Amino acid sequence: MGAEVTEYAGVGRPNPITGPLTQAGAGSRSLRLGLPPMRQGVSSAWVRSYRVRALGLDLLAGLTAGVCGAWFRFDGYPNATYLALAAITPLVWVLTVAFADGYDHRILGSGTMEYRAIWSAVLWLTAGTAFVSYVTKAQVARGFVLTAIPLILVLSEVCRWVLRHWLGAQRRDGLCFSPTVVVGRVDSVADMVREIQNNPASGLTVVAACVSGLDSGDYLGSSVGGVPVYGGPETALLAVNEYQAEVVAVSSHPDLVGHSLRRLGWALEELGVDLVVSPGIVEVAGPRLTLRPTAGMSLLHVERPLHSGLRAVGKMLLDRVLALSITFFFLPLMVSVAIAIKLENPGPVFFRQTRIGAQGRPFGMVKFRSMVTNAEALLADLAEESDGNGILFKMKDDPRVTKVGKFIRRFSIDELPQLINVVRGEMSLIGPRPPLPSEVAEYESDAVRRLHVRPGMTGLWQVSGRSDLSWEESLRLDLWYVDNWTPILDLQILVRTFKAVLRGSGAY
Repeated sequence: MGAEVTEYAGVGRPNPITGPLTQAGAGSRSLRLGLPPMRQGVSSAWVRSYRVRALGLDLLAGLTAGVCGAWFRFDGYPNATYLALAAITPLVWVLTVAFADGYDHRILGSGTMEYRAIWSAVLWLTAGTAFVSYVTKAQVARGFVLTAIPLILVLSEVCRWVLRHWLGAQRRDGLCFSPTVVVGRVDSVADMVREIQNNPASGLTVVAACVSGLDSGDYLGSSVGGVPVYGGPETALLAVNEYQAEVVAVSSHPDLVGHSLRRLGWALEELGVDLVVSPGIVEVAGPRLTLRPTAGMSLLHVERPLHSGLRAVGKMLLDRVLALSITFFFLPLMVSVAIAIKLENPGPVFFRQTRIGAQGRPFGMVKFRSMVTNAEALLADLAEESDGNGILFKMKDDPRVTKVGKFIRRFSIDELPQLINVVRGEMSLIGPRPPLPSEVAEYESDAVRRLHVRPGMTGLWQVSGRSDLSWEESLRLDLWYVDNWTPILDLQILVRTFKAVLRGSGAY
C-alpha cells in the first residue's frame, strides 16, 4: 500500500483532498482510493440493537393499541373482522413508522427527530386510514380509530423514551458510541472535540483528528483535546480505515468547501461512512436552521429568535394561567412554610429584592425568607468566603441561613412566591435567571442579551447544576435559551426541573 498511500497523501498536489478522487472518478471503490478493502454500509452494533428493540416495541405498541381498540369498541366481545384488524395493526404501524424514517440510523438515540417521526407516522396512519376507508367504502368504527390511534401514539413515544434511557445508561458505561474522525483546522477541531466530549448524548466518540495549522507542523505524537492527531486533512480517509470510523465530522477548513467537500462525501459514501459538517454557527438550535437551495447552492437560513409575536404573547398568557393554578395547588404548603419561618425566626415571612427584568426594567422579586433578618448587613463579612462563580455570591454552608431556610432551599420551596411575579408579568415560569443590579453592572456586551426576555423561576441554568455552574456556563445556557426558545423547550425544562428539585443538586 506504500506507494498508493504516498500518492494519496498528496505529495506535490495543490489540493491533496480532491487529488485521488479526481483521478479515480466518482464511482471508485476503496482500493482505487489507495485504501485496503473496507466494509460497506457501516452500521454500529448499537444501532442495529436499538433498531431491533424499537421495531419490537412498536410491534407491541401496535398490537396493544389494536386489541384495546377492538375490545373497548365492542365491550369486550369484538367480532372476527376487528380481531383481524387488530392483528394487522402492528405490521401497518411498523411500516408507517419506517415510511416516516422512524428507524433511520441518523435520528436514533439523539435529538427530537425520533419523537417527531412517531408524530409524523401517526398523521400518515390517520390519513391513510381515512383514505382507505373512503376508497373501499369500508366503515371502520370510529370507536376503534379514536381508541387505537391515540393509544399507539402514547405507547410508541413512551417506548422510545424508555429506549433513550436504556441507551443513556449504556453510554454512561462507555458503550454505544460511533467512532468519529474530526477534520479541520486545529483550533476549530479543538472546539468540536470538546463539544462532542461534553455531549455524550450525541452518540459520537472522537478517535482521531486530521488537522491543519499545528504550530510544530509535526503530527507524530500530537493530540488535540486528548485525541491523537493522525495527520493533515488529506489523510482523512486513511484515518477512517485505520480506526474503523463510522462518522467523519468536518469543522471549518478553507480547503474543505465546495467541490473538495463534495468529493470527500463521495468517497465516504463508497465506504459507507456518515459525513457531518459543522456550519460554523455556534449555539443555534436545529429548528432555527433551514436549508434553502438557490442556484445550485445550499444556503443555510437562520431564523430569528422568537422574542415577539403570537408565540411570545401565548407564552405570557400560559405563564399566568399556570402560575395561578400552581399557586392554588401549593397554597397549603406555602401557608405552612410561612408559619414555620415566623416561628423559628421572628420577622417578615417574605424577602423582597430588586432584580433586573426584560429590557433592563427593575422589579421587586419575592421569595420566602430563608435567612436571618440582618442577612444583608452580614454579607460584607462573608464576601471573601464565596463559593459562587465570581459574579454571584453563594456559600454552601452560609451561617445566615436558618434551619427552615435550609429545607426550603434544598427543594426550591423558597422560590414559590415568585409565582406572584409571574402573574404580574415581571417574570416567566421558564427563562434566564433574574440578575441583581450589581451583576448587570458588570455585564459585558454578550451578557446583556440575557435581558431580551423575561427572567424565569427555572431555566436551563437550574436543571443543569444551579449554583455548581461557573459564570461562563450559566451565561452560555441563558444565551442559548434566549436564542433558541420554543414551547417544546419550555416543556422539556419543566420536566427536568422536577427531577432537579427532587435531587437538590446545586441547591444551597
